[in-house]
Amino acid sequence: MANHARGEAALVVCGKEHVLRPSFAALVAAEEELGPLFALVERAGEGRLALAEVATLFWHCLAGRGELTRNQVGEAVIAQGLAASAKPLRSLLGAILQGSG
Repeated sequence: MANHARGEAALVVCGKEHVLRPSFAALVAAEEELGPLFALVERAGEGRLALAEVATLFWHCLAGRGELTRNQVGEAVIAQGLAASAKPLRSLLGAILQGSG
């Protein structure tokens, strides 16, 4: 279960809830692929965040992904819709900006 106080969020992938955990290692990996995280946050605030960027951030923050593929994470974002994906995205972006306890 996601610990919201630590900046974690939940994402349903393949019918199962998974934890998105913005750990240092996960955010460094995301930043290596997506570019500076501050710029990512700015794009999100301007409504210019691409679907691929959302899926990539979720993929890197997915705790214990096991056999899940990146494509399945992207399909989960599409399946639940961008509006529903905004909630876990806000949690992760908040953790990036404000840190987590």
